[in-house]
Amino acid sequence: MEYNPFHNGHFYHLTMAKELVKPDYVVAVMSGSFCQRGEPAVIDKFSRAEIALLNGIDVVFELPFVYAVQDAGGFARGAVWSLHNSGVVTDIVFGSESADLNFLQTIAEVMVKQPDPFPALMREELKKGHSFPNARKYALMKYFEITKKMEPKEVLKIEKSNDILGVEYIRSLMLLNSQIKPHVVKRIGADDTDERFQGKFSSATAIRKCIFNGDWEKMSKALPTSSLKIISRELNEGRGPVFLQHMETMILSKLRLMDRSQLQRLHGFDEGLDKRFVDCAARATNLEDFFSCVKSKRFTLSKIRRLSLYALFDVTSEFVERSNTLGPQYLRVLGFSSKGRELLSKMKRVSRVPIISLCSLYRKVLEQAMNKPERFQLDPQLFEQQLLYDIKATSLHSLLFPKQSERIGDRDFKVPPIVVG
Repeated sequence: MEYNPFHNGHFYHLTMAKELVKPDYVVAVMSGSFCQRGEPAVIDKFSRAEIALLNGIDVVFELPFVYAVQDAGGFARGAVWSLHNSGVVTDIVFGSESADLNFLQTIAEVMVKQPDPFPALMREELKKGHSFPNARKYALMKYFEITKKMEPKEVLKIEKSNDILGVEYIRSLMLLNSQIKPHVVKRIGADDTDERFQGKFSSATAIRKCIFNGDWEKMSKALPTSSLKIISRELNEGRGPVFLQHMETMILSKLRLMDRSQLQRLHGFDEGLDKRFVDCAARATNLEDFFSCVKSKRFTLSKIRRLSLYALFDVTSEFVERSNTLGPQYLRVLGFSSKGRELLSKMKRVSRVPIISLCSLYRKVLEQAMNKPERFQLDPQLFEQQLLYDIKATSLHSLLFPKQSERIGDRDFKVPPIVVG
C-alpha cells in the first residue's frame, strides 16, 4: 500500500478485507518517503502510518525504498516478500478493478511459467516499440488467441493499475512458493489516476490535487476524519505538503552534473535513455518540460519519474538486481496498535528476517541476526544498503518540508515507531 494519502477507498478496502478473511490481526506493508510513480509522498511515512493504525491496521511495516520506487513487478515483489518473511501472514487482500481472481491467476501463471510461444511473442511486441506493459498485453492476447485457453479480449482487463498490481502480487506469491492465500476486493469509485474529484470515492491523485490547491471542503468528503485531521496537523506544522514540483531544481541539477556513462550504471537506463536524459536535462528549464522531452510511446511518464529518482539517489542496476534476487533483508516497523504489539512479539520468534523497531539499534539487530545463521539467511551488506537508502530517502523528503526548522535530517533516528491504542 501507499496510503498517499489514506482515503475512503482505502477504508472501504480495509473493511471489506476484514469481512472477507476475518483475520486476528491486520498487517500493512506501506511505501515510505517515495512512491511507485516516482513521486514523494505528500506527507511523511510516520504520519501516514499513524492514519493507517487509527483506521484499523495493527502493524505497519515500511516497504524498503528499493522496492517502493520500482515498477509494478518490483513493488509487488518487495511487498509480498515482506509479508512472506513475517512468518505469520496467511492471507493477502488487494483491490482489483475486475475482481476476477481466476483471471488474474491465469495471467500470472503465464508470466511465471513463460510457456511457448509467449516469450517469442513478447520479444516481437517489444521490437515494435511498445512500452513494456503494452507489449505484454499484446503478447498475452496473441498467446491466448493461439492456445485458446482464454478469450483474447479478456486480457484488456489488465490495463487498469490495480489489476496490473494484482497480477504481480499473485506472480510474486507463485515465485516464492508462498502459502499466503490471495483474495480480491472490487475497487469502487474513480480510477487510480483520475484527476477529477468524484466525491466520497475520489482517487488518491484527485485528492493530492485538492491538497495542492488547499481545497479542504472537497478533502473532507473524500477522507476519513482521522486522515483529514492528521494531514491538517502536518500541514499546519510545516511538514507538508510535499510534491514532485518541489524537487525540480534538485533533480535537474543532479542530471546536468551527470554524463551518459554515469547514467548507464543505474537501474533502467537502457535503450538509449541515458542519451535522452542528458540531452533533455540540458535543454529543459523545468521538470514538466524535461518529462515531455524524454517521454515517448515506449517510455511512460511513471517510468521516467522513477528513473529521475534513480539518478538522484544513485540506484544502481546491481543494487536492484541483488534486492530482487535476495529479497527484503529486514522488516522495519513504522507503527503498531496494542493488538499489533502482541503480533510483533509472536513475529519476532518466527520471522525469516530480523525486525527493526528502533532504527538507531539496527547494527545491533544485524549483529544478533548474523549470530543465528540457522534461522536468518542474510546478506549483511545488502541489509545495510537497503536500510541506508530508506534513511537517505526520509532525510531528503524532510528537506522538502515548507517549514525550514522541520527540515532536519536523519528523522529515522529521531522518530520512534508510532503507537496507537
